[in-house]
Amino acid sequence: MDPELSEVRHTIQEVLHILSSSRDGVQISEALRSVKHYLNGVQSTVLPREREEFSKTYFSTFLRCLVNKLSPDWLELLPAGQLEELWDSFFLEGPADQAFLVLMESIIVTAGPSYRLMKMAQVLTRFLKRGRLAELMWEMCQPPQVPRGSCLLQETLLNKVVCLPDHLSNQMKEQSPSLFFPQNYFPLLGEEMIQVLQRISVSLRGGLDCSISFLSQILAKVCIHGRQKEILGVLVPRLTELTQADCIWQRLSWRLVESVPDRGMEPVVSGLIQEAPGARVLSQLLGNLVMKNKKAQFVVTRKCLLLQYRYPVRLRMEEGGLQTEVLQNLLGYLALDSHRRTLLLQVLKDLLETWGSSSAVKHCPVEQQLYVSKAILICLSHLKESEIEHIREELLTTMMGGVQCHIESSLPQVRQLGMIVAETISSRIHSEGPHLKFQYEENKLTRELLSLVNLKPVEASPPASGDSQRSPVMPAPVVQPASLSSEGKACEEEEKAQGSDSDLDSDDEFVPYDMSRDKELKNTKAPMYIRDCLEALTTSEDVERWEATLQVLESLIRRNPAATKEVSTELAKVLLHLEEKTCMEGFEKLRQRALVAVIVTDPVQVAQYLTSQFYAMNYSLRQRMDILDVLVLAAQELSSPKSLEKVMIPGPPEPGIQLLPAPLTPSLNKVPSEDWRRIVEERIKTKTRRFAKGPSRADTANGPNKLNSVVGYFFFPLIERFDRPLVTFDLLGEDSLVLGRLVHTVGILMYFAINTTAAVPMGKALLEFVWALRFHTDAFVRQGLLYAISSILWSVPAERLLGDLTDELLETRSWLAAVAENDPDEDCRKLAMQALLLMEKLKDKLQIDSS
Repeated sequence: MDPELSEVRHTIQEVLHILSSSRDGVQISEALRSVKHYLNGVQSTVLPREREEFSKTYFSTFLRCLVNKLSPDWLELLPAGQLEELWDSFFLEGPADQAFLVLMESIIVTAGPSYRLMKMAQVLTRFLKRGRLAELMWEMCQPPQVPRGSCLLQETLLNKVVCLPDHLSNQMKEQSPSLFFPQNYFPLLGEEMIQVLQRISVSLRGGLDCSISFLSQILAKVCIHGRQKEILGVLVPRLTELTQADCIWQRLSWRLVESVPDRGMEPVVSGLIQEAPGARVLSQLLGNLVMKNKKAQFVVTRKCLLLQYRYPVRLRMEEGGLQTEVLQNLLGYLALDSHRRTLLLQVLKDLLETWGSSSAVKHCPVEQQLYVSKAILICLSHLKESEIEHIREELLTTMMGGVQCHIESSLPQVRQLGMIVAETISSRIHSEGPHLKFQYEENKLTRELLSLVNLKPVEASPPASGDSQRSPVMPAPVVQPASLSSEGKACEEEEKAQGSDSDLDSDDEFVPYDMSRDKELKNTKAPMYIRDCLEALTTSEDVERWEATLQVLESLIRRNPAATKEVSTELAKVLLHLEEKTCMEGFEKLRQRALVAVIVTDPVQVAQYLTSQFYAMNYSLRQRMDILDVLVLAAQELSSPKSLEKVMIPGPPEPGIQLLPAPLTPSLNKVPSEDWRRIVEERIKTKTRRFAKGPSRADTANGPNKLNSVVGYFFFPLIERFDRPLVTFDLLGEDSLVLGRLVHTVGILMYFAINTTAAVPMGKALLEFVWALRFHTDAFVRQGLLYAISSILWSVPAERLLGDLTDELLETRSWLAAVAENDPDEDCRKLAMQALLLMEKLKDKLQIDSS
């Protein structure tokens, strides 16, 4: 053995012997100082070979010996903590990788809270605050002349660096220092990585090679653990600033991501897409990664667009701003380079294929369909006319199939998405000619989608340093289409009106007369009898008489119940088939209210007729849904105690004495007769001393539930023939919208049947009806089924539920649990959870009552 190296070995052996046996503080201190000469950075006569041998062979063993001797008595052998400071210096000045591993090893193996554990945590805190973590990573990035360590050492260091907060919290529990909290530690780790990257940049400029793979592995492992926001929140702003106009820093950033292992490529890339402030910044950070790495290409072009739609949490349709930013970053990144634009075209084709799939429209959540629709609109905004020309036929074919699937959906949000996307595709295909126009409600969602259509296209350019200086792409002002331009037209008309007013002569003294309150004089008198109304609605050609009849029909029906019952079925038939002859304001409302009045007046006959016509031939879907609407409104009126009150019929006021309004200061001799009792009671309350007061109860309307005896005529015929398709009407097939309305209707009728004798048989029948449809593919139908379950639990007495329907409830409970966990529709999951909670409350209530 080399004499110089043997001397190192002999010195270490003597020091270890002194540490294990001596209790003399001065001797221990001198021994430690003799070893400290072998540390790097200490001025001494020790040769470099001796320092290297000490660091490579003996340093870890020496540190473990120091940890084993650690105790309060041993550190107090020298006064004023001199020995403690000397002890700490070996961890803070020696090789960072070995010191870090010994510290973590001693913390992990320590059983429970102790002095040693707290001391090691303090030293580790000082280790991090001194920037020793950057030195550790820098040591692993330098290419040594002699192979340094093994893959096992790198993997061990990687695990300990990334999992440090977990190890500390497992051992120290609530006593863990705040520095080791994940929200504090990972930003510190990001800052240390930036320092290492700066040293690598300096080395590269000096002609020295460095490896960046260890930093890539750390980044990947941190992102795999779900801490992208903490570490990338530090890395992205710093790298954005450093890569602005520096090609070496751009290469470092690209290499940092390219060296990420495949298992960590998805969390790293998706995290960068979320954190980047724009598409150009993302291009600076990633370069042409998607063209070099197949896993990154799959993540960007498939997984982030077609398999995921939550960034970073589940977002409702009204709160999709963050979704839009992510999509703009991702698709703008693909559009920025001529090589990546081929992927942009392929992405658009894949998105359109998903958007036009009837299976996807039926089974995918609305949030995912919104995400795909946004992606399509952004893609179209980035494409040039020459690129549109190459895929014109594909766009047209997909649009025709996709818009049909969306318009057939029973969910209004899905229909709106289909209309807006189809309008946009049509306008891009036929930019100069006529294109599709739909009528839909203007709301926050439609305005956001239309703003994506007007995004300014990004010019294709390679990601160079000059491009990085350009500002991120900002959306152009929104241009509303004709279907949503009512506000714009109103503004235009107002401007024209102002312009026309300005042309008037300033000396013009004629002021237009206010005719806003004028009423049109009509010579036609309204009918006074029910049969005259029937005749006017069926045979009269007088338009004014027809309108006047419809306006007074409801009041006549309610005022003459006996006459109405004689022709109730015929009147219901006329109203059901009645079509608007003129542009009468409120026609649908008047017709509906008249139908409701007929049902309330003669519920048995009219309900039997309407429920039979619901499954009859030659009715439109609109008429069938009108039947469901009026049945619900009539049931609500019959079940309400307010229906017992006298119905006020509009007409001329009866003669009588009109009381003058009371003065501001009330007195008994100057107030209306109906107010004197209230004033007396108030005075009594103010002058009466009460020692206890019970809860006040408001007077409620009481009376028999008129729905009790007739609810069966409303309910049971509606669920008897739902599985029998007709030539023009198939509830279990294409007419799922009407099926959804039917399910909601019977659920509402079940709710109105609370406290009625028919509630129990209705509940049994409705459970069977729900069980037959529980796996329906339409989300609107499933929502109605879940609402019906809640109505059953609310309306049927708990003791009858658990006594007569025990087996059915157990099966329903398991189904509700599956829906609450696995259903793709968010509203269905919420309704299932509400039904489960209601079921638990009823169970607890029954147990309390029985006890």
